[in-house]
Parts: sequence; C-alpha cells; structure tokens
Amino acid sequence: MPAENQNCEPSLDLDTQLQMNAGTTVQDEPSQDLDASTQMGENTILQEERISGSSQAIDHTPKKWRSVNEIMAQCNICIVEPESFEDANLDESWRNAMKAELEMIEKNNTWTLVDRPFGKPIIGVKWVYKTKLNLDGSVQKNKARLVAKGYSQKPGIDYNETFAPVARLDTIRTLIALATQKEWNLYQLDVKSAFLNGVLKEEVYMEQPQGFVKDNEEIRVYKLNKALYGLKQAPRAWYDEIDSYFNRAGFKKSPSEATLYVKTSDTSGILIVSLYVDDIVYTGSCVKLLEEFKNDMMKHYEMTDLGLLYHFLGMGVVQTNKHTFLHQKKYAMKVIEKFGLKDCKSVVTPLVASERLCKEDGSEAANENEYRQIVGSLLYLTATRPDIMFASSLLARFMHNPTRKHMGTAKRVLRYIQGTLDFGIEFIKGKSATLIGYCDSDWAGSEDDRRSTSGYAFTLGSGMFSWASIKQNTVALSTAEAEYVSAAEATSQAKWLRFVLEDFGEEQVEGTPILCDNTSAIAMAKNPVFHKKTRHISRKFHFIREAIQAKEIELIYCKTEDQIADILTKALSKDRFVYLRDLLGVKSAKGLEGSVDV
Repeated sequence: MPAENQNCEPSLDLDTQLQMNAGTTVQDEPSQDLDASTQMGENTILQEERISGSSQAIDHTPKKWRSVNEIMAQCNICIVEPESFEDANLDESWRNAMKAELEMIEKNNTWTLVDRPFGKPIIGVKWVYKTKLNLDGSVQKNKARLVAKGYSQKPGIDYNETFAPVARLDTIRTLIALATQKEWNLYQLDVKSAFLNGVLKEEVYMEQPQGFVKDNEEIRVYKLNKALYGLKQAPRAWYDEIDSYFNRAGFKKSPSEATLYVKTSDTSGILIVSLYVDDIVYTGSCVKLLEEFKNDMMKHYEMTDLGLLYHFLGMGVVQTNKHTFLHQKKYAMKVIEKFGLKDCKSVVTPLVASERLCKEDGSEAANENEYRQIVGSLLYLTATRPDIMFASSLLARFMHNPTRKHMGTAKRVLRYIQGTLDFGIEFIKGKSATLIGYCDSDWAGSEDDRRSTSGYAFTLGSGMFSWASIKQNTVALSTAEAEYVSAAEATSQAKWLRFVLEDFGEEQVEGTPILCDNTSAIAMAKNPVFHKKTRHISRKFHFIREAIQAKEIELIYCKTEDQIADILTKALSKDRFVYLRDLLGVKSAKGLEGSVDV
C-alpha cells in the first residue's frame, strides 16, 4: 500500500533501522507539513525524502533495543497452513508430521505395496495439513493427513455401503446432565487415525504418496487392507470395527442410539460410552471399570488419553465439584469476528418483541451467501444456547432470497451473543434425576402461511439438556389445537428420552410430567370427547392419548408466567426473556458459584 494510506510507520530497510537505533541522540528539526499518518500515529519516524522527496519529520523519542520474543508475544500471529506438499516440505515440523502419519499407517498394516494391477482403477492421494489449536487459541500440534481422492471411486466397484451413525447432540447433553446429577466425572479418549483401523471388504488400490515414493519401485501401487481417510466407505469400516470391539468387550448397544454403549456389573456398577467418530466420551459409577476400559482401549488402538472431558465437538466442558458448565465461547468469538462485529454494541435480547419477519417485507435483497453463513453459525451455537433457539430457527425460514431486514435481524442476534459470550448451560450436581418437560406454542405466528411454532424443553432437575423450536406442518384453527400439536411433539421426544435414560440404567418408573399452559389442550389429550373440534387433526398427533393411558407421560397445567418453553416460540420483552433464560439454566460463567473461567 502507498505510505500515505497507512496509519503506521513505513517499512525501512534493515541498515537504516540499525543506523537509527545505534545513534544515542537525535537532533531536533522543525516539523513542516506533516501528513495525516504523522498526525494520527505516535512515536512515528518518517523519512519523507526517501518516499516523496519532501521535508523530514523526526520524533524525539530515544530509541531502545527490544527482544524479538517480547515483540512477537504482543502480536496477533496468523497461522498459515501449507496448501501443497512443496510448501510443507520446506518446514521441518510439517515434514515430521507427514512422517508420523506414514509411521501410523505402516504400524496399522493399512496397505501392501504390490505390482500395478491390470484393469483396476487406481485412486490418487493428497496431503492435507491442519494446525490443531487448544481452547485458548494456542497451537496444540501440526497434523498432516494422507487423504485418498474418494471422488474418483465408483459405486459397486470401489465401495458399497457408506453410512455410519454418529451421536446426536441430545444424547451427549443427556449423558452430561445425568453424569452431573449422579456426581460422576466425564472422561475423553481420542483414537489416533481412527479410519486406518477399519477393515476394507472391497479391493482398492492407491498411488504412492507424494514425497514418499519408494526408490526403484515408482510404478508399483499400494493395495489397501484397511480404510484410509477420504475413502467413501471409511466411516462405515471404522464403525463396524469399533462396534465389533464393544460387542466383544461385553457392552450392550442402545436400541435407541446406535453410538451409545453400556456395560453393567452387579458388583462394580455401570459404564457408559458415547462415540462420535474417533472421539469417545465415557463415564460411570465405578473408577475401576473406567480404568479397565481405558487400558483395554489403549491395548487395541492407538489412543490419546485426554483426561477429564473439557472440549468436545466445539463445546467447552467445565467440571467442578458443584456443577458442570457447557459453553461455546471460542466458537462464538470466531463467528462474531468473522462477520465484522467484534467491536459492535451489544443488545439485551436477540429479537425485538414487536417486530415480525416475512418473506416479502419491501426491503432490498441481501447477500444470500453471507446470510446463510450467519444462520448456519447460529444454528450450531444452539448446541449450548437454547436462548437463541427461536431466533435461529426463525431466521432459517428465509434462507432463500433474504432481504436487508432479515440480514439486520441476523446481525442483531450476533450483537446479542457479543454481550453474552461467556454464557452457557449449567448442570448442578446432586439433584434428583427426574425427567420433566415443558411444551408451548404460539398461534399463527408465521406472517406468510399463518402456521404456529412449537417449542419444548426437558430437564433432569437443573439446566435444560434437550430443546427444540419447530414450525408446525399444518395451520392450527385455535390456540388449543396449536398447543395440542406442540404437546404431541414433546411427547414424542419424551418417549425417546425415556428409552435413552433406561439404557443409562435410570429408568423413569413414573410418567414423565409435561407442563402445558392450555387447559383445553390438556382436556383434548385426556378425554377424546371434543370430536367436532379435533376430527380434522392428523391422527399421528393423537398418540399422545395412548401415552397418557399407558402412564408414560402426564400432562400437567402450569401458569403461563412459569412456562419455560415460551422462550422457544416467540420474541419476548427484555424482563420476560431474562427471567425465562435463567429458568432454562443459561447463565454467565462469571455468575456461577466459585466463578469459572471459560
């Protein structure tokens, strides 16, 4: 950039800087016609004869030597990841990372060097480089991954089945909530190069990796015995491998969650394991069982023992003697900085209570790509922030052709997050593990099709661990019908949560209470006499009556003022929003007992 456009010191060559620093005194010279950069900057030296041939303006501050390490510590260092093998090969740390990846592949007996087969497709490979960071932003390690070019694979030739299940966020939060109530510690293991352990059923050949081609064997290729990252069937192969291990180790897979495994013992207690690809979260009532599981896993696979669970799927987990705290502060800060709102003025509520959004509001079209990125980021933030659940789901209705008004509303939600960066869900230890639900609905809240919005939230005694804000599929003819449909959706979630808790060994003997603030909806669910008012309602919503008769759930009336799910169905005023946010369990880390740093 030209010097006149910069608000910082122009770059001088090294010899000039050394000459300036070597001098002990600087003679005063009159300052003439200072440019804008001199007036704005402090302690700035301009040699304008070298730049524009005009008079000099020299600062009088004595020059001092400073350590390079001290200067670098005060800078925001930009981490640049190599984009090609040629770039990475210039750095010793990346060369070591590539060697470590190949050593892991050889150790797992992933491939065998063979002659190039005739008539068989050969898949290419590529090095992918990633710098892994800690929660505080510091560098954890440089990771080089050898990835197969799976896009060239043909179905039925190179691969067959590709689907592999992963844990749902609801399951992870349920496990964390239950462990907190039981005062169990949560631990984490990471499988090194997990996909390299999956045994392939298909015949797959691959080129030798760039930079590591065997001498005098350049024309030979690798035949894969096990999966490699990038292969379409790699997730499936890894899941089959780890599933067979858990079966051999005496675990029972949950029928309700394919990545949840439970091992019980009459003498030792219970061990619960949840799997998300190569990240393993486990907890239980017996320290001996936990230690045996960890040691056995390390015998079978290359593992990293991460100790107490503190970071999982972008969520920070803080475990103390009195509570467990879930947050996404690091991710929230990245989102705000990404969209240029780092120094914005924060707001108290994510939405304006009196404002309604619709598809055609008369304003100009907004940048669709940026809008979708903001909404996608907000939806992931709802993993620990139910207070923005309604706002995020509302904005997601306008992904196609968003307007300036929609964009302004989305950025208002980001401004709300800016003021609540250290907020998260708090689970208090020692509470009774009783499942309680809340359900609510607005009526004809959508301006475009007059459909209503359902909301539900479930707790085990402290913070909410399961929540949703869903636009209903049909138009409700009354508030009672809207609440009835909302109660049916909450019942569906309650039944699934009861199954999962039963797998955890925490069977809910009594019916799950679901609090509703509409007496007509409760009457419709308990007694099917309102035939004229309910004959048009889809039959799938009437299964709530069967659940009540089977005593699986119990609809209970609560006052509208105490209906926590109200925050999931509509925009609220400041006082009402803050009150319900506290009841959700969404709190600041600074306000917790003992004050937690996140």
